[in-house]
Amino acid sequence: MSYKDPKLFLRSSNIEIYNISDSEFRIGTGVAYKCYNQNGTIKEELDWWVRLRTLTFSQKNTLKVLGCDDLSMIRGTNGADFTGGCLGLCSKAQDLPDNGTCSGIGCCQTSIPNSLEYYNATLYTFRNHTDVWAFNRCGYAFLREEGSFVFHGVSDLYADSAVVERIEGTIPVVVDWAISPDTRGCSESSACTEKSSCYEVEGGGYRCRCNNGYEGNPYLDPGCQDINECEEPGTNPCYGDCINTQGSYNCSCPLGSFGDAKIVNGCNWYKDSKFSSNIFTIAVLSGIAGILYGLRRRKLMKLRERFFEQNGGVLLRQQINSQGSHEAMTLFSTVQLRKATRNYSKDNIVGRGAYGAVYKGVLSDKRVVAIKKSKIVDASQAEQFINEVLILTQVIHRHVVKLLGCCLEEEVPVLVYEFISNNTLHHHIHSRLGGMSWLSWENRLRVVVEAASALAYLHSETIMPIIHRDVKSTNILVDENYTAKISDFGASRLVPLDHQQVTTCWCTTSVDFVLDRVFHCNV
Repeated sequence: MSYKDPKLFLRSSNIEIYNISDSEFRIGTGVAYKCYNQNGTIKEELDWWVRLRTLTFSQKNTLKVLGCDDLSMIRGTNGADFTGGCLGLCSKAQDLPDNGTCSGIGCCQTSIPNSLEYYNATLYTFRNHTDVWAFNRCGYAFLREEGSFVFHGVSDLYADSAVVERIEGTIPVVVDWAISPDTRGCSESSACTEKSSCYEVEGGGYRCRCNNGYEGNPYLDPGCQDINECEEPGTNPCYGDCINTQGSYNCSCPLGSFGDAKIVNGCNWYKDSKFSSNIFTIAVLSGIAGILYGLRRRKLMKLRERFFEQNGGVLLRQQINSQGSHEAMTLFSTVQLRKATRNYSKDNIVGRGAYGAVYKGVLSDKRVVAIKKSKIVDASQAEQFINEVLILTQVIHRHVVKLLGCCLEEEVPVLVYEFISNNTLHHHIHSRLGGMSWLSWENRLRVVVEAASALAYLHSETIMPIIHRDVKSTNILVDENYTAKISDFGASRLVPLDHQQVTTCWCTTSVDFVLDRVFHCNV
């Protein structure tokens, strides 16, 4: 039979195992019973026996007998023969307790010996229930964990009682387990993992347990792990400075005091004036350092606010709110970009020119971006800069490098673009003699068409025409699929707002320059 969730059974039987711990587990077993007709003849009966072999029944179990004319004998072996039993008697239904008491009136119980491997429960009767048949037609005997079964009185003894179903469905039997002594004993070859120890079990075999200060499974990797006692003050008291160690912890009095930090008020402060003076001096210096740090941080925040306003941040925020372009435009903080570039490390520079440098950065959401940090800024052009940034963030074309946003908290505005990973077209043409193998005539034509389609889009399909005027192989990037991406087409140089076109700052070359490079280089 298969189950939706895996189940563990005792060897080849249908007895399910659950609640496994380091020394025991629980199973559900059957109930021995004997039911009678009104004339005293047996209507149905069932004896019950279980043999565990290398396992043993725990002394946490007791034998219980339910019935007003019933005696049960339990026989078994625990290295020697064992016999025990108990008697349940009553004559009237009114005599049965209804408070869960099991003391011999309709319910009795008896303990079992240690290391019991096998038992057989059999029911006997004195008058075949003829005197109590009206309210008790069956007797029951079963082995169960002590305290797990509550006797419900006469309702458990009626002929149509569901007591058997309740016992078999919910009341467990506890089984002790150990590693068989005929495999490995408590030696270096035992199954215990590191930071655990082995101990012999009465009746044979051994078990493993984690050493003091460790917890986990002592049989399987990673085995027993160190307990952080400092996180459990209830069981590991410390009223000073707590430091966790492997398998233990250190608890010491704070600096300037002495005594036993593991007891309440166990630390006493030194009264030496010189020592107290040193502590006071340290406290004052720490306070001054904290104040200076706070002032420096406040000054830095004010400087960032001033740069933000100076670079047109207030205007940009108003434009974003009014145009509803939050998704297209992102305002990055200087903290975000410095973290992304490891504080603008030289190792992160992927491009450099007269305007400044381009850094590769990794944002907190794992996006890889190109961060353009210029050297100079014209504060008088802030409004034009903001207008152009808003226009360029709305440029969406597969052959144009996407402007993701900017940071206005630096002295010079910092622009954030999508990162194109495969360098420039100029690099692929001139990086080595003979050019790159992928630059076939077909691909050269494709690159030109892709660049031309991007320029056509900028000239005629954007909300305001953008004239690049600096198209050259260094400004055409190539991605991992060798797709062309036009870059450096503005955002640092603007014309007055009454013009009908936005131009860029470099105006010395033309499209012919790129065409010449693509078609006439020796590749």
